[in-house]
Amino acid sequence: MDIRISPSRLAGSVDIPASKSCAHRALICAALADGVSRISGVTSSKDIEATISAMTALGASFKMNGQDIIVRGIGSVIPANADIDCNESGSTLRFVIPIAAALGVDTTFRGRGRLPERPIDIYKRELSKNGVHFETETMPYRITGRLSGGRFEVEGNVSSQFITGLLFALPLADGDSEIILTSHLESRPYVDITLDILKRFGIQITETENGFTIRGGQKYAPHDETVEGDYSQAAFFYVANAMGSAVNINNLNPESVQGDKRIEDIINTSAKNAEIIGFNEDCSDIPDLVPILSVLGAYGRERSVIYNAERLRIKESDRLAACADMLGRLGGKVTVTSDGLIIEPSGRLRGGEVDSFGDHRIVMAAAIAALGAAGDVIIHGAEAAEKSYPDFFRDYTLLGGIANVIDME
Repeated sequence: MDIRISPSRLAGSVDIPASKSCAHRALICAALADGVSRISGVTSSKDIEATISAMTALGASFKMNGQDIIVRGIGSVIPANADIDCNESGSTLRFVIPIAAALGVDTTFRGRGRLPERPIDIYKRELSKNGVHFETETMPYRITGRLSGGRFEVEGNVSSQFITGLLFALPLADGDSEIILTSHLESRPYVDITLDILKRFGIQITETENGFTIRGGQKYAPHDETVEGDYSQAAFFYVANAMGSAVNINNLNPESVQGDKRIEDIINTSAKNAEIIGFNEDCSDIPDLVPILSVLGAYGRERSVIYNAERLRIKESDRLAACADMLGRLGGKVTVTSDGLIIEPSGRLRGGEVDSFGDHRIVMAAAIAALGAAGDVIIHGAEAAEKSYPDFFRDYTLLGGIANVIDME
């Protein structure tokens, strides 16, 4: 689907969809509890659907009631085998591999898009030391055996998703476990979200100087959870406001531990008196903000630098290259570095045609960039936004944005 965006100004109120990060975690915890939980306020997306499908394959059941989901946990009836399609969801893949292993379910994991290229070497190495066998080296992955407790040495600078997956699984294992971080933990706020939700579902994790200790044989307790709004999605409207829009952004928790809440501080320091100045931002803890921060920088009057974001090369797209390509086609001046972006002032962006690279965050960033452009912007592959924010263009147009699907006939 191709969409033509015309320059405009957004105004009004928007209810931010539920945090995808929080929803993944709450649904998984509810699925692992022996009983019934209600997870409220969930915004459906392809990634969330992938996690629900994965946990259903492992024995949980989900009943949808609007934005509420009634979850009956796996309990004692655990399947011997499962076949799980993770679609393009890296969270689903990396969270569920150790869970299936801890439950002792022989499982095949499938995926599409760039998901088969995203590394799981940490699991191949560490789970194999503790009772799990990877029968295939590439996707579809097939695992057999049961995960036992033990010592797990994990790099903290590859992806926090590996730590979260182990934190979900190891409380279920026989025997106590220890996660040893062998390097600095990047994206720490995502682990904080995991720990926060695990605690509410009755799981005890102890943090140590260089990792975590986890008591084995724990049981998840049913719990009713309301999912808070997603700061990574709110960030698109924060940047629109910095560019001159007037959007009231609702459904956010001001006490949230989401790392992407940092967008508020970035906007407060870089957008003053209706003018955007440059910024230098370490994005090791906020990688999902990089596409929309690149747009903020493109409209700045000074150089902006994004660094410590090298892991973005293995997301749904190579997001560093995709951001540079998208803005470059609109007249922006962006240089890709080894770990980030340098964005030079370029004045007002022009119209043009950009590619989504199949990446939801590139689509939404391009739509915000188009608000201030000198001409229309055509986004090819705009359906990618459905991965995390299916109603983005509905909300965008309700706020006054001008977005029309191009008839390709």
